[in-house]
Amino acid sequence: MNNYKLKKFHKNYINDLTESLNNIDFKNVDKACNLILKTINLENNIFVCGNGGSAAIANHYVCDYLKYFREKTKKKPRIISLSNSIETITAISNDKDYKHIFSYQIESLYKKDDIIIIISSSGNSKNIREIVKFSKKNKLKTIGFSGFKGGYLKKNSTIPIHININNYGLVEDAHHILMHLLMQYLIKNNK
Repeated sequence: MNNYKLKKFHKNYINDLTESLNNIDFKNVDKACNLILKTINLENNIFVCGNGGSAAIANHYVCDYLKYFREKTKKKPRIISLSNSIETITAISNDKDYKHIFSYQIESLYKKDDIIIIISSSGNSKNIREIVKFSKKNKLKTIGFSGFKGGYLKKNSTIPIHININNYGLVEDAHHILMHLLMQYLIKNNK
């Protein structure tokens, strides 16, 4: 490989990532921080979900909030990933339909004043649409992280956080950075 080409690619990649993060609606990021903290303080549940790389980010929320956030603040967040149980996901997709893998779980688990963090690069996956529809119908607040054009998730989330870039890697990197940014900002302001 040509090191010069790789270095140039790296520089462009980082510049595109930085630009996409600098152009998000920080009013909505602030609203998301406030909603997450309120939910933690009320001892309600924070559900997270996503497909593929977004599922990995959803599961990372659980790890960081249950361990790191609790350790640094002494608060006890109740955070549950709907992307975490392959047994449940495959049972629902086999016996019902894949589009119901998240909405079917949340039907059994949610209570009033819980929230759902939904992560989706396109914002248009059928299972993302279904959980957003369920949330709206049942008055559950959603924080929707989307990329590309934002799709259904951007248009229908209570708090949309949109990364306006057409590259899965950059969108997922940005969503992961925002997950850490939100958590570390909340830690800093709740010691």
